[in-house]
Amino acid sequence: MSACRDRVRHWGAMWRLARVAGTRRVVAAVSLNVVLGLLPLVFVVCVAALLGRIPEIGHVSAGQRWGAVVWPLGVSVAVFVLQQLLEPFRHAIAESLGRVVDSRCAGDLMSTVLTRTPLRSLERQDTLDLLVDSRSAFEGQAFTPGDAVGGVVSLVYRYVNLAGAVVLVGVVLGPGLAVVAGVTALVIRFGQRGSLDRFAAMWGGLAGLRRRVRYVRDVASAPGVAKEVRVLGLLDWVLRRHAVETDAILRPLWRARRELLLRPFVWLAVVCLVGGTAVLLGLAWSIAGGNLSIFQMTVALQGVLVPLRFGVYFPESDTKTQYGMRSLASMRELQRAEAEPVGDAGATVLPGGSTIRFEDVVFRYAPEGPVVLDHLDLEIEEGRSTAVVGLNGAGKTTLVKLLTRLHDPESGRVTVGGTDLRDIDPRAWQRRCAVIFQDYVRYELSAGANVRMGAPGVTEPALVGPALARAIDKAGLGEIVDALPHGAETVLSRQYDDGHELSGGQWQRVGLARALYAVEHGAGVLVLDEPTAQFDARAEARFYDEFLGLTKGLTTVVISHRFAAVRRADRIVVLENGKVAESGTHDELVAAGGRYAELFRLQAQRFHDVLAGDPVEVI
Repeated sequence: MSACRDRVRHWGAMWRLARVAGTRRVVAAVSLNVVLGLLPLVFVVCVAALLGRIPEIGHVSAGQRWGAVVWPLGVSVAVFVLQQLLEPFRHAIAESLGRVVDSRCAGDLMSTVLTRTPLRSLERQDTLDLLVDSRSAFEGQAFTPGDAVGGVVSLVYRYVNLAGAVVLVGVVLGPGLAVVAGVTALVIRFGQRGSLDRFAAMWGGLAGLRRRVRYVRDVASAPGVAKEVRVLGLLDWVLRRHAVETDAILRPLWRARRELLLRPFVWLAVVCLVGGTAVLLGLAWSIAGGNLSIFQMTVALQGVLVPLRFGVYFPESDTKTQYGMRSLASMRELQRAEAEPVGDAGATVLPGGSTIRFEDVVFRYAPEGPVVLDHLDLEIEEGRSTAVVGLNGAGKTTLVKLLTRLHDPESGRVTVGGTDLRDIDPRAWQRRCAVIFQDYVRYELSAGANVRMGAPGVTEPALVGPALARAIDKAGLGEIVDALPHGAETVLSRQYDDGHELSGGQWQRVGLARALYAVEHGAGVLVLDEPTAQFDARAEARFYDEFLGLTKGLTTVVISHRFAAVRRADRIVVLENGKVAESGTHDELVAAGGRYAELFRLQAQRFHDVLAGDPVEVI
């Protein structure tokens, strides 16, 4: 019973989703399928009527013979032609429904992943498995929810045809045989679908293995890794690994297919044999008793074949609904995952210049994981530059994620102007922050478009042009852009005609320009996470000298593991083991002779050695 309830729930979800395409489109699709489901039955009746006139033809004149057959023949031809004309529209309207539904579902999926699902959820394997299932459909590797909706609508044609055929059998042979024929058809159909649904569930349970296969396949075919695969001679390893991962997923599928599609189908064949034999014996009994005319016999023969063949594969719906519903289920489960808290949408979003405080903040990425921030107390003063330094793993990037409310603390709170960030709409607050992470996105767009991603909502040319020019200039990107084949309109990827690839340091300048462009359009807090990681020593020194001067008066947070590079910051905070170990200006910390002074002298010596060598600058 639970399987039946699940199936009813799934079909109900499909029909509710179909309404996204609009009532008129859905009504048109259903009506067309109803008409096409009835037309074959009308053709059967007309042909039976034509055959039923044959005995009369030999006893009438030539003119009367033609009159006896003209109307059933004419209607048969008209119905046949109409059926052939309408059939392509049935498939076209199903595709039209699917496109509209998929457009809505794809938008929902992007919104779910990019705004509503917490980052910690996106780092869990179960969530990633759901995401792979959802994305695969829209990447053409599986059927989509839109395909499933089109398949469900197409089933109307099949069930209308079945219902009509059962009625014809009932009229000619009686309600008893009609019930036997109908029940036999439904048992076979539901049994077949049940096996296919269980197989689809088995397929869904292998999402983790399918993700592994997909990763190996991407490694073997992605252009970005081709040079390393060739240089290191990894092709044989990749091929072997692909074979191992593929075998790991195929073996349980083969076993499940044998269990689900062999024995159950033997029983279904027995049901079909018993039910079909009963109906055909009843038909034979009626024919032998002389109780049927040629017309009735023809109608009964054609009508009986429809339910007996109802267990065949329906190409327009079966696999589409089977796997399309699986994709939809993964999307819905992903949406039901822990939702991102939105806070009080009506709360005042404070200006970016307001003081930011971390008050006794404790944070870890997983409940049983290590503590990353351990009772952290930190104040980021408005209008001043704060450098957060520390060795790798000290919690610097995690601090930025909490500041921008990509995560919430386990305990303690982060406040802006005295207001807890959890009481502020995170999306509104994030628009006030201009952040460049270490792993910022390199969009395969033009140089100008990459910078404009800092404030994509600004579209007025009078606001875009001057702000874009200033951001490019402040980031030291002007000469780089001028050297591109088409200036700021050059696509930053060699995978496109006239595209150009930048070096790592140049890309970091693009990221900086993106953040500065956000500041140009109202962002009040500028956060840079390791902004000079790919700069050489001379470029790094010049960058900080220029950057901290350009952003004077703006609330700025600079994350770095290079102590010597941030000495011009108004305040330097040393983070160690998730806590503030030291805090003060550069001179104060050096005079204190603590951890900062020790690491500063160590790094400064290497920095001096590099500068003394006067290296060629590569940025």
